[in-house]
Amino acid sequence: MTYAGTPGRVLVTGAFGLVGSAVTHALVARGFRVVATDLNLPGNRRAAAALVNEQVEVRWADLTVTDQVESLVKEVRPGAIIHLAAIIPPAAYRRPRLARAVNVDATATLLNSAASLSTPPRFVLASSVAVYGPRNPHRTESLLRPETPLGPTDLYGAHKLEAEALVRESGLEWVILRLGGVLTNELKLDIDKDTLCFEAALPADGRIHTVDVRDVAEAFTTAVSTPSAREVFLIGGDASHRLRQSDLGKSVAAAAGLVNAVPVGKPGDPQSGENWFVTDWMDTSRSERVLGFQHHSFPSMLDEIRTRARLLRYLAVAVSPLMRMYFQRLSPYRGDSTPFADPWRVIAGRLGNPEPDRA
Repeated sequence: MTYAGTPGRVLVTGAFGLVGSAVTHALVARGFRVVATDLNLPGNRRAAAALVNEQVEVRWADLTVTDQVESLVKEVRPGAIIHLAAIIPPAAYRRPRLARAVNVDATATLLNSAASLSTPPRFVLASSVAVYGPRNPHRTESLLRPETPLGPTDLYGAHKLEAEALVRESGLEWVILRLGGVLTNELKLDIDKDTLCFEAALPADGRIHTVDVRDVAEAFTTAVSTPSAREVFLIGGDASHRLRQSDLGKSVAAAAGLVNAVPVGKPGDPQSGENWFVTDWMDTSRSERVLGFQHHSFPSMLDEIRTRARLLRYLAVAVSPLMRMYFQRLSPYRGDSTPFADPWRVIAGRLGNPEPDRA
């Protein structure tokens, strides 16, 4: 099969999102020919304009439309598929039917189309640590591993677990990458209120393992041709990326100049196994040995954000007190006297039902 070290063209779905753009850049840098596919939307067209060259071909497609997927795969005949397209939280909770159509049904269609080719491609799936379910750091000090028992309790984690099962059963060569919290060193000034509310709802002392999007791209690029097929890899940054939820937002905001602008949220309930979010620290030793992707530490990312902010930092420092007031008013726990965070109650009340749907 052509994927064994020489994958030919690589089809990338969700190619113009945060991870997709980085993956496409990384593939081109390695000399791969890329077919990048995504929805034909204004933002994606702008992103495509910055990526298209002699090594990148753009094919617009809606992966929820079976005919479009079948035609795409038949015409491209890729040596490998990197499947990134997904509806993630909090948007997945607001639009559960669309989330299932993209996260599960489109994955099935893509796999079936790929399996029908005379030379089937390798299939590399973007999954998530959400498949493990809530993690109370007061009850366990162990790191997540591929063999850690799975128990998703939210819609997104359940979708990803279904998608993983489809990949395993497809008959294709496959690699599954379970991602932690993906970060970028680019300044984002257009974060919507849903996302801010969502992040503020999470327990401040919850553990989260982050990773630079460039390192994620490196992992996917290597997964295309690694001899370690039919294996699950955990994708998080080096040890400096093992953070607490409150440290993450505070550190990134401060690097951009918003010093003390992000209030500390409520801690999680040490006695609860459910009222925690679906993130935790990972054992990435095997992933790093095979994929060799950990190149950007968390402190180095903060340094890059400071450099990018430059003169804007002076303005950000000046408005930090106002931003703190804004974040406090936006807090889902404003006026709530309970001592502990209850993220699933907040999500259900403000962002949509997070419970797993029924296929």
